[in-house]
Amino acid sequence: MRLFALLPLVLIALAGCTPHDRSPDEIREQTARATSTAVRDAKAVTQGVVEGVKQQKTVNINRGSADDLKSLPGIDDDAAQRIIEGRPYKDSEELAKRHIVSRAEYNRIAGKIEAR
Repeated sequence: MRLFALLPLVLIALAGCTPHDRSPDEIREQTARATSTAVRDAKAVTQGVVEGVKQQKTVNINRGSADDLKSLPGIDDDAAQRIIEGRPYKDSEELAKRHIVSRAEYNRIAGKIEAR
């Protein structure tokens, strides 16, 4: 019976002696891994925000450069040059009405352009 009474004390003593204490090197390594993961995640979030802002930005077809116009889906060098040569536009739909781009091309870029 005394043995059963001592058993909890022995278990508590053994639990206190277990290697829960980590070495400073282990702590540094774990901190470095966590920091690396946090930096990677922060970069991914930043990139997502930048891409989201770019997608919301509209290109002014009356003032945008050829590079700005080529950033639109389906607009290549030739289409960008046609858009520039056809300036000025009263509204963006003139691109399709005046056959500067096809209706399908216009539909792809309609939400991403403006004529100011």
